[in-house]
Amino acid sequence: MSDQADRYRRIAAGFTRRVEAVPAQAWDAPAPCEGWVARDVVRHLVEWLPGFFVERWGLDAAPIPSVDDDPAAAWAALDALLRTALADPAVADAERDTPMGRNSFAATLDMIGTTDVFLHTWDLARATGGDERLDPDEVHRLYEGMLPLDEMLRTSGHYGPRVPVPDDVDEQTKLLAFIGRTP
Repeated sequence: MSDQADRYRRIAAGFTRRVEAVPAQAWDAPAPCEGWVARDVVRHLVEWLPGFFVERWGLDAAPIPSVDDDPAAAWAALDALLRTALADPAVADAERDTPMGRNSFAATLDMIGTTDVFLHTWDLARATGGDERLDPDEVHRLYEGMLPLDEMLRTSGHYGPRVPVPDDVDEQTKLLAFIGRTP
């Protein structure tokens, strides 16, 4: 299995732990993303990831349960779909044209999907009172990689305005503030 697949599995497992720990009454708790509740964090991933990857790579996707009815089952179905695709070299290594250029499924998922799952792990945890600690090595990798892309990321519309924080805060706080979250 590739480093990209290993990274996805590790990060998705962290998100899964947060999903499975959400008390039933917390799914409607406000999330850090403006206008979202906790279930919307899962909804976002369950809607955009298949929408981007399934048709482009011809994935055999079973219907995903409704996030409104069962957010944990919806996430589990999406996670299984992505893990299956990464485990199949014919899919994982297949290249397609994407908005980021020509890339393999594994590289594209790593670049935009795995990163989104990682960042939304904090959102879900914050909304539901869960464990907000993120893997410090992944935080460092993302923060260092995103800093030079500040203007491009900001104009993409996918990140809010950078939130000012003191210079001496930990790197997770810096990353969250960089993507527009108020830690």
